[in-house]
Amino acid sequence: MHQHHYGFRRSMPLAVLLLGVVCFASTAQAGPREQAKRLHDRLTGVPASATTLDSMAAMIAGGDALGAALSATEHPSFLNTTVREYATPWSNEDRSVYVELNDTTATVIGAVRDDLSFDQVLYEDIVYVGSDAVSNTPYAQENNDHYRELAEDGVDLSDPAVLVQTTQSSLPGTELGPDQTSGLLTTRGYAESFLVAGTNRAAVRFATLNFLCLDMEDMRDVTAWPDRVRQDVSRSPGGDSAIYLNDCLPCHAGLDALSGAFAYYDFDEEETRLTYTPGVVQPKYLRDAGVFRFGFETLGDSWINYWRTGPNAHVGWQGPGSGTGAKSFGLEISQTRRFAECQVEQVMEKVCHRKPNGSADLMAVQAIADDFEANNKNLRRVFAASAVHCMGD
Repeated sequence: MHQHHYGFRRSMPLAVLLLGVVCFASTAQAGPREQAKRLHDRLTGVPASATTLDSMAAMIAGGDALGAALSATEHPSFLNTTVREYATPWSNEDRSVYVELNDTTATVIGAVRDDLSFDQVLYEDIVYVGSDAVSNTPYAQENNDHYRELAEDGVDLSDPAVLVQTTQSSLPGTELGPDQTSGLLTTRGYAESFLVAGTNRAAVRFATLNFLCLDMEDMRDVTAWPDRVRQDVSRSPGGDSAIYLNDCLPCHAGLDALSGAFAYYDFDEEETRLTYTPGVVQPKYLRDAGVFRFGFETLGDSWINYWRTGPNAHVGWQGPGSGTGAKSFGLEISQTRRFAECQVEQVMEKVCHRKPNGSADLMAVQAIADDFEANNKNLRRVFAASAVHCMGD
């Protein structure tokens, strides 16, 4: 379903919004202690101690519901359970929470814990690994044993001494230099799901789905320039060129123009690892070239965003617009208004146990997205503010 915005942009300051929520909750006969309990439950999934509830209730009574919610995020279960379940669907095609811990999910947990500017997870040379003190199995390019061990041992990922930040380019056996890394997009977990086999279009599709909350159907644009539609796309499927013009081109024009960013990347199924071939386009890009030999032939890793104008201008593009490689592509996705809104929508669904709906929720999404952008894209604050928003549910 297409994502609508209904014109609610930057319409209400966060403080006013949160005050309104607290007042609403109060009229629903929920006192500060009950409100504190709801906040803690939504953010951690576990009961709070009496001491914690007393402290949170005092903050709420004093008009600082957001502060109370932020204090709840200090509980280890916020990161080990809530944030983990939030991020896990980003690393598999089924978007399931029931897959094992991997470097994609661990990096999100670490970034939230350390209050990093969250847009960095799509373009920086960054990954989180278990420390030597808690893991006997080092990070490996060929398997997920390191993270499986962390999960099986039940280590506390909220502890900075347990989960530590490092660079992907320094990992043993990597083929990526600092300029070839792109945060989550070049983690092993992401590559295993979206850079394996196929045509690497999945790497773009799931980037827009996971981080802009927009799937290809939402991004359809019949006006997009078609010069980068690849050779493997028939211009007259079933002998009918109208099918191509109406059903194929609207997605492929934008998708294929962006997917060049991953032309040198592949997840090798035999070696079970991410590989990088600088200057050499992966054969998958040239497969089925005979379907339409006059189509675009991928000769390098350049990309261009044809969705910046037309019906997809609402995304709020502010990045480079074109470039080479995955890093600049990650920057293009993360430097959008839609990136902020999408994080809020997904967080709200997680902590409120429902998708945003109705004018109050839509205004809350915009207000919290404003706060996200104004506070160094701090995702912890998004969790806290979202929990406050639905505290009266």
